[in-house]
Amino acid sequence: MNNVVIFKLTANPALADEVCSILGLPLSRSEVHHFADGEVLARPLDSVRGKTVYIIQSTATPVAERIMELLVFINGLKNAKAKEIILVCPYYGFSRQDRIARAGEPISAKLVANLYENAGVNHIITMDLHTPQIQGFFSCPVDDLSSISLFGEYYRKWLKEHDIPTESVTVVSPDHGSLHRARDLASEIPNSTLAIIDKRRPAPNTAEVMNVVGHVKGKVCIIIDDIIDTAGTVIASAKALLERGASKVLIGGTHGVLSGDAEERLFNSGVSDVVITNSIERGSKRLNVISIAPMIAGIIQATEEGKEVPDSWMNFY
Repeated sequence: MNNVVIFKLTANPALADEVCSILGLPLSRSEVHHFADGEVLARPLDSVRGKTVYIIQSTATPVAERIMELLVFINGLKNAKAKEIILVCPYYGFSRQDRIARAGEPISAKLVANLYENAGVNHIITMDLHTPQIQGFFSCPVDDLSSISLFGEYYRKWLKEHDIPTESVTVVSPDHGSLHRARDLASEIPNSTLAIIDKRRPAPNTAEVMNVVGHVKGKVCIIIDDIIDTAGTVIASAKALLERGASKVLIGGTHGVLSGDAEERLFNSGVSDVVITNSIERGSKRLNVISIAPMIAGIIQATEEGKEVPDSWMNFY
């Protein structure tokens, strides 16, 4: 680890500090300046010549700004003769634009992948990509970390504290795309069952529940999703579950985008608990937050020492 330097930009300062604390490494200095006309300057203030550089930066709101910071900073690292540039991007912005759904639509997730690689990124570390095909948009190595083991630990502890047997738990996928995530979480909670919401999207950021497949009456239902943006999907799902007799509804999401009044709406929806990770840093005191710093630090250490990470840390679709 002697040849490793770690930088933060503007998106995840607390996460970067925690990762460095776990690794016992100093956080390298950087400068990020946004000019009045919207241009950005981002550069390293410590030497990176011949070193392996890790940049910790999620591309959440404002997404375009975060991405531009990264591209400019990566270019600076290349000019400063960094040996290898590894991007730790826990939340990968534009991940929902991963295919052509209507004529003329771009595949923006691939465009962003091309931008990172063309700028000089050699390796990507991310978490819970929206869809698995995004890994294929890169020609460089991509590690897609899974948060499921962290949520499993959180919910086992929550259920024990509330004296709720795991047999009374149903893990719910809010749509077909999250079924693998719900299945994996159910395997982390002994004797729990699985249900799925049949959802339709009549328009972007709008969700309609058509049906619930699975037994939820009298159950403690845990809805697990990767991204909670406007919260429309999980709120509609929670309402459908409560209407069908669920005793409690808990909500877990890896990436708490939480646009607009989403947080307020979540806590007014009748759910008993909401937990997210710190892949996107928020100032809320009402949300429960799981830190991904130990996992990020672990994969950095494993990468540098040539060791394997536990299978439970990785997404295998």
